[in-house]
Amino acid sequence: MFYDDVIATRSIRRFNPVRTISRKELLNLIDTARLTPSAANLQPLKYMAVCEEERLAKVFPHLRWAGYLTDWDGPEEGERPTGYIIILGDKTISENVVYDHSIASLAIMLGATELGLGGCIIGAVDREGLAADMNIDTDRYDILLVCALGKPAEKVMLEEVPEGASIKYYRDANDVHCVPKRTLKEVVID
Repeated sequence: MFYDDVIATRSIRRFNPVRTISRKELLNLIDTARLTPSAANLQPLKYMAVCEEERLAKVFPHLRWAGYLTDWDGPEEGERPTGYIIILGDKTISENVVYDHSIASLAIMLGATELGLGGCIIGAVDREGLAADMNIDTDRYDILLVCALGKPAEKVMLEEVPEGASIKYYRDANDVHCVPKRTLKEVVID
């Protein structure tokens, strides 16, 4: 059921490196993303698939992982993603990409979940450094998002919180990543 797929598609920030991701798997996820809706059907998104060890190492240092977890700098060696999809906006097609990358990144994450993978959509990126290390032409492309992918090596638990309570995610005493969500009643306006 789609509802269950959405619940299962959580932000994962620690990965099991035993399960690698092939270029073919990344291209299949990109193929799904390219078919998602696009404003005015301009289709300005381009994608960079990264699964090779040396290229994975170039992407990782440019990502910021969990702003609310102030005592955590991101996945340690041995729990890092085994694939990335860098989502780019092609400025020769449109300089105003507002929503397309959000829709495409969710399609990538849902597809990853179907493959038994997990991921994290990362917008906190050192774009200048990433562009330099990955040879991305910034005159033509804007780095919009990075989808970090791999086999989950952590448990994520959703919890409903009462109105006015903190929505900051945290790790509990058992190292479970807890994600507070507002209730349906709170988000529906009648």
